[in-house]
Amino acid sequence: MKKILFLPKYPRKGASSRLRTYQFLPLWDAAGVKVTVSPFFTSAYLDAIYSNKRPPYLHVLACYWRRFKVLMTAGSYDLVCIEKELFPYLPAFPEWLLSRLKGYWVDYDDAVFHNYDLGKYGLASRLIPKKIDRVMKWAAVVTAGNDYLMQRARFAGAKKVIRIPTVIDPRRYQTKEHRETAAVTIGWIGSPSTLKYLDALLPVLESLSQELDITLLLINGRKRPAYSGKLQTIPWTEEGEAQALLQMDIGIMPLPDNPWERGKCSYKLIQYMACGLPVVASPVGMNKEVVRHGVNGFLAQTDAEWVAALSQLIQDWTLRKAFGEMGHQLVMEKYTLQQNFEKMQHLLKTLESERPENA
Repeated sequence: MKKILFLPKYPRKGASSRLRTYQFLPLWDAAGVKVTVSPFFTSAYLDAIYSNKRPPYLHVLACYWRRFKVLMTAGSYDLVCIEKELFPYLPAFPEWLLSRLKGYWVDYDDAVFHNYDLGKYGLASRLIPKKIDRVMKWAAVVTAGNDYLMQRARFAGAKKVIRIPTVIDPRRYQTKEHRETAAVTIGWIGSPSTLKYLDALLPVLESLSQELDITLLLINGRKRPAYSGKLQTIPWTEEGEAQALLQMDIGIMPLPDNPWERGKCSYKLIQYMACGLPVVASPVGMNKEVVRHGVNGFLAQTDAEWVAALSQLIQDWTLRKAFGEMGHQLVMEKYTLQQNFEKMQHLLKTLESERPENA
């Protein structure tokens, strides 16, 4: 029986780890692969971060110690898969050592290299700005969620780069039944840390709310934006998110055109489309690939473009239905769990065949 050690950054509550690691575990099990999962951070750490609190230093140190102990067992596995990096804020020496003793697969769904090369981590950014490039270069394979991340991996000198987008499990999603209604709900889903992306769009939504009967629905934490129109919030839960999405008529994904945001994998849009919702999104990064302008949604950059796109969808339920159907079709064709898992299984076989002892 094959054995894989997965080293995600977060427990299941963390979106990136849940989507890139945890949702595949039943498939690995069904395929007869023994999987061990050891996240770096804990649920208590995430709770503190989402509450805008600083996690206790001793708790964070315990996370480092736990990861160190798990790495001591790496030799007993056929494959080690790292999400982003082994030890945040520290040099890539552990990855270098692992690459010589065992080899590893590293996965990215965010532009975490910009945490270092754009100075987010302070002292670590000044001392090791190219850390993630080294992690990519030393990996046996880099998997990345979009072209922006793949390009960085190639620039870093990665040996093998494979695209694995962030996907949904279609069994969890139902499709929206669009009807002609006087009131329309515009929705957004995301973590408390990404709620800031709505700020620039709030004046547009408030202006529309003065002329049309719209409600802004947020599937989020308890934090509410400064918005004077009709506002509904639903606390996010993994079990309830798919059903909550069906309360929307239109899904939105505003983003600034900055380096970090270009590395995002458009998961919100994929979720909306899985539910048969039309979308409006900023033309940033992978959004330009997922949204086929005028086919399954609209790309909007300026306030005027956002107003025009949303107004058209708000006032035409048949267009919402048509866009939703096209978006759902795209997701079923390109962004499902099983499609990614087939790539992962092939990757596992390829890495096994490339080992020196099997040459």
